[in-house]
Amino acid sequence: MSTTIRMTGARIIAASLLRHGIATVTGIPGGANLPLFDAIAETPVRIVLARHEQGAGFISQGMARVSGRPQVCLATSGPGAMNLLTAIADAKADSVPLVCITGQVPRGLIGTDAFQEVDVYGLTIPIAKHNVLVRRASDLPRVMAEAFAIAASGRPGPVVIDVPRDVQTEETAFDGWPEPARPEVQSAPHPAELARAAALLARAERPVLYCGGGAARCGAGPAVAALAEALDAPVVTTLMALGLLPPDHPRNAGMIGMHGRPAANHLLLDCDLLVAVGARFDDRATGDAKRFCPDAAVVHIDIDPAEHHKNRSAHVALAGDAGRVLEALSPLVPARPRPAWSVRRAALEREHPFVLPETADPKSPYGFLAVAAELLGPDAIVATDVGQNQMRAAQVWPCRRPGRFLTSGGLGTMGFGLPAAIGAALADPGTPVACVTGDGGLLMNVQELATAVECGLPVKILLMDNGVLGLVRQQQAFFVGGRYTASTFAARPDFPGLAAAFGLACVDLGACRDARGALAAALAAPGPALVRLPVDPDAHVYPMVPPGAANHEMILEERHAHAK
Repeated sequence: MSTTIRMTGARIIAASLLRHGIATVTGIPGGANLPLFDAIAETPVRIVLARHEQGAGFISQGMARVSGRPQVCLATSGPGAMNLLTAIADAKADSVPLVCITGQVPRGLIGTDAFQEVDVYGLTIPIAKHNVLVRRASDLPRVMAEAFAIAASGRPGPVVIDVPRDVQTEETAFDGWPEPARPEVQSAPHPAELARAAALLARAERPVLYCGGGAARCGAGPAVAALAEALDAPVVTTLMALGLLPPDHPRNAGMIGMHGRPAANHLLLDCDLLVAVGARFDDRATGDAKRFCPDAAVVHIDIDPAEHHKNRSAHVALAGDAGRVLEALSPLVPARPRPAWSVRRAALEREHPFVLPETADPKSPYGFLAVAAELLGPDAIVATDVGQNQMRAAQVWPCRRPGRFLTSGGLGTMGFGLPAAIGAALADPGTPVACVTGDGGLLMNVQELATAVECGLPVKILLMDNGVLGLVRQQQAFFVGGRYTASTFAARPDFPGLAAAFGLACVDLGACRDARGALAAALAAPGPALVRLPVDPDAHVYPMVPPGAANHEMILEERHAHAK
């Protein structure tokens, strides 16, 4: 015999969080979501008070990216919800499972331009995977269960639930809870399609596996390595797939794209078969799409059928979880060596070497990151901001497994690094966490330093301070005749003083004789810390593929120096 449950809408939401394993939520309270915060406070769920809703969204993203499970952020109506929009769009672009719960004005005031009213449902339609405006408290048990299922199923993404204040306070009765959400199991591709793909792979003489975030997210590294071994093929990755294979894996040819490895970009020009695994042919990875792998047949494996044929037509498109599809495909592909392709790959590595400068010097940009990575150890998590700091970290940080390199890839959101690092530290206590950032990116969500201090999180902020918007300035140097319009900061913060004001320890490597020792001490100390490295604003990141160019048309440092 079932027992009727009576609860307010706010308590239904709070209880649903517990039922779905949520231990921590982030957000900021306001008039339209006070009942929800009050209800959550009665549960064991920890509330982390962010200092800006965008920061809350990225903190939750950090938790979701590290845990691989949906996480929750909260905002009030009007400006609170508006401040969350960038984090929602960023989560959709990078396939991050979030459940975003916003307060809304009471039902009777919707559409009246009431105080702090915005159409959250309408605004989030193009930037969320799914969204709903809740009209009755009785709908909330179902809505919450569906939200977690949708966020985690197929290609993950953000779900927005907009809840009017009077729905939060409305009491309702229901007979029982829906089962906690479980991601939907994807069906396997049709055997005939697998056979067609296997036939293409078997005939190929110069195959390449091109792997993106979808391959890394589902843990497809072993399956990718096994297929690459059978095909005697190299594996190239996008920014979002760093860590899919260890950097020293014999099949790992490195990152491709705008700031990728030269030899990896040239490989793509020569291949006759491209196996795209969990990658969506993003322009930052492909360069000029018309000249990306121009002579290659394409097998495209992706969990989202909407990605098939969108940016590049595929000869065979296989929908499903990348790891499972590869496990079904690999037994159909005969293993054989391709010695001519091996010789060509080795020649490309000799012809296009990739040697990063000054990696042993902690006072150089690359050395700063390389030494920090060495000191933090192979299990460390790094969250980057966006810009030159992001590209340098992608090039030098030795990611040994997925989920350790957190970055805003699809949307490229400055301000991502610090709050994402906070989220990573919340999700994985005891694991070293670094935030790699520049002064421009750090200042965009600098208020979250207070959150890191308040929570006592051991986030180590590696700040490369060059006084400019570095990647913007680099493009201005190459493409607009060196006219540095609005990319130089005339007023520059005293970052050691700023860190002290927030209660952080700070080390300025510019003033240190023993930079390595000072860096080691800062990274080993408990709690958050900021380490500042002054960087030359004209220290550019190479190689660089110009916008609209093919990947093999890279600008190298020698060319730039000659041009100067």
